Amino acid sequence: MHDVLTPEGLRRRAVLSSLIGNSIEFYEFLIYGSFSSLYFGKLFFPSFSPTAGTLLSLSTFGVAFVGRPLGAFVFGHFGDRLGRRTTLITTLTVMGGATVLIGLLPTYATIGVAAPVLLTVLRFVQGFSLGGESSGGFLMALESARPGRRGLLTAVVGTGNAWGLLLANGVLLLVTRLPERQVLSWGWRLPFLFSAVLVVFALRVRLRLAETPEFQRVRAEGTVRSVPALELLSRHGLVTLCASLSALPMFLVFYLGSVFSLKYASTVHVGRAQMLTLLAGSCVFLILAMPFFGRLGDRRGRKAVFVGGIVVMTVAPFAWFPLLGTGSFPLMALGFLVLFAGFAANYGVQGAFYPQLFPTALRYSGMSVSYNVGGLLGGAVSPLVATSLLGRYHSWIPIACYMAAAGVIGLAASLFLRERADTPPPRPAADTATTTAATTTDTAGTAGTAGTAAGSQPEPADVPRAVLQ
Repeated sequence: MHDVLTPEGLRRRAVLSSLIGNSIEFYEFLIYGSFSSLYFGKLFFPSFSPTAGTLLSLSTFGVAFVGRPLGAFVFGHFGDRLGRRTTLITTLTVMGGATVLIGLLPTYATIGVAAPVLLTVLRFVQGFSLGGESSGGFLMALESARPGRRGLLTAVVGTGNAWGLLLANGVLLLVTRLPERQVLSWGWRLPFLFSAVLVVFALRVRLRLAETPEFQRVRAEGTVRSVPALELLSRHGLVTLCASLSALPMFLVFYLGSVFSLKYASTVHVGRAQMLTLLAGSCVFLILAMPFFGRLGDRRGRKAVFVGGIVVMTVAPFAWFPLLGTGSFPLMALGFLVLFAGFAANYGVQGAFYPQLFPTALRYSGMSVSYNVGGLLGGAVSPLVATSLLGRYHSWIPIACYMAAAGVIGLAASLFLRERADTPPPRPAADTATTTAATTTDTAGTAGTAGTAAGSQPEPADVPRAVLQ
């Protein structure tokens, strides 16, 4: 017996499913980042010095970012060819499986050099699946939302990275309360094995999803592309490149703020528990701020909010590091607020901004590739570069300059981006697999569709906003 859902019910389910999936994916991704920074050097690279072991461990963190663009091409292809729902079920399953296997992995003391090799392979698989997951979750929400609310709903999905970080840091805080000998013996495995419970819960929700109305329309019109990634690069290559570069500051701020900060804390004599508490408070701020900026983007223009966020992220490191150096908890909290304010604005609108740089039939590939190439350039080596700069110069200033340079590049690239117009999604068909009833009209969406059936009119999403104005 299938659920009877109105279009509004389908929208809520799409947003909930994407939020849960995004949260779990970032939990799994960030748990690895935290443990690679703190423990994996001793567990998988014990034959090196502590500093070299940490650097090697952080390099395996960066391997996932190499897998992300490849996963973006593969899952983007299937997302544009077969649909968003099927692809998202696959990415969640693959990511969860790789994370659980990391929790079961023998260490260097047991199997020698095979341990870091297997760790690197599983880390690559994590990144490969995340290359399709995060973008697909945003699309699921965006293509089910009413015009005028797309920024808000995709921003809610975007809070998944904060929920994931909050959950990861909570679990890490519990694990690190154990004696270090127990953490290195068995405690480090618990957060990875816990992922199995989260994935089963998420799959229960995701399996009940319907395909998005906009992809149904593309399929009904017969405009599904045979090789979407090739068309993306041949016809929209410059947009894809600029979108990738515009994501640089977003990735640097997030991963240096959430991963490198745990390593940096020891240099300013801040306890690990105190730093995790600051990060937890930052997560609460992001969960509240992102929907605010998403809604602001719906009303005032997403590009303006997106660019404003980059400007703030460019200058924020020069306040964040000195405030951390004070050792005062209120001032350090202010530093994180300054650092993540620009990120909240930027990330709060990107889930609706990036997909609408591309035609609907190429959206999954377009967003996945540009977003994850940006992740490769901005997030893959950022903790490693920051750790190296700190070790060489014993100062935060080169790191802040590195972050600011990424901000300047992102700002220049974003000026070339032009968003396409919002289009109301067609009403879900009455015979869709998961819905047997739909309302005759959608009060917020009928103005754009005028009651026509899906696919009976040209797709205005392929017309640049500037032309429509």
